[in-house]
Amino acid sequence: MRRLVIGTRGSRLAITQTEMVAAGLKAAVPGLEIGIEIIHTKGDKILDVPLALVGGKGLFVKEIEEALLDGRCDLAVHSLKDVPAELPEGLVLGASLAREVAYDAFVSRSWNCPRNLPQGARVGTSSLRRQALLKAMRPDVVVVSLRGNVETRLRKLDEGLDAIVLAAAGLRRLGLSNRIAAFLTPPEFVPAAGQGIVVVENRESDTEVGDLLRRALEHAPTRIVMRAERAFLAAMGGGCQVPLGAFARIEGEAIPMIGVLARPDGTDMRRVSVEGTLDAPEDAGRRVAEALLADGGRAILEELEGQAVR
Repeated sequence: MRRLVIGTRGSRLAITQTEMVAAGLKAAVPGLEIGIEIIHTKGDKILDVPLALVGGKGLFVKEIEEALLDGRCDLAVHSLKDVPAELPEGLVLGASLAREVAYDAFVSRSWNCPRNLPQGARVGTSSLRRQALLKAMRPDVVVVSLRGNVETRLRKLDEGLDAIVLAAAGLRRLGLSNRIAAFLTPPEFVPAAGQGIVVVENRESDTEVGDLLRRALEHAPTRIVMRAERAFLAAMGGGCQVPLGAFARIEGEAIPMIGVLARPDGTDMRRVSVEGTLDAPEDAGRRVAEALLADGGRAILEELEGQAVR
């Protein structure tokens, strides 16, 4: 097989995830030559503005997808939660790796869960969803905008924040599980759709690469829950500007799934749970979205979208 070039962001976590993919490909094709192309995305370059104010979808993938389309790379490695529900024409998600822990992690030097934080504690996060869920649990906490890679966020915690909240998967992949004080779990704390899943994107026309990805990396159970959660995203039309979460899992032949939508200040929290089936995961995602929209979610979305326009 020809030499393959993988496009990725430049953070330590992104490189670690890319090395996971490269190792899987080399195990399937001994002697395979792989190069890594580091590509800086809009989301990586604008670090002094909260994500919700940067605007648009695909903040961490657009430039990498452009490199795929113009042939500068053959594959792209992403955290699924960064990938918009709709892909550019000609690109597909050729492989989904086995999901890591999907939950958010509460990280603190002194406190073991949000409920034990002191009154008015300062908690860092870059996510409107995490902000909303934190404020619903503890309306008194002060949420501090926190951008940058995992190491930067941990340093800001050590420099004076009371706690931070970020994806547990990233900490675990970087060997930093010891920093996790607690997992924040559903139904109270619903993760972002796709959180904990690494995907490999490729050109649909490149059948040789597509066949290799399916053979070397694809994890079928993760693909099933991914389909449910991405169908939810597509039906909701939500991006970084919306406090939106979804989590599906497999139990026997069933897919229990939960979705959440709220205002950023944690008020008017809406949660919906359904049970889908393995043979129709997209149906579960759409049903959660439809139920949320019918239960006041549509009005919340319209209000948030109106604020974004202003």
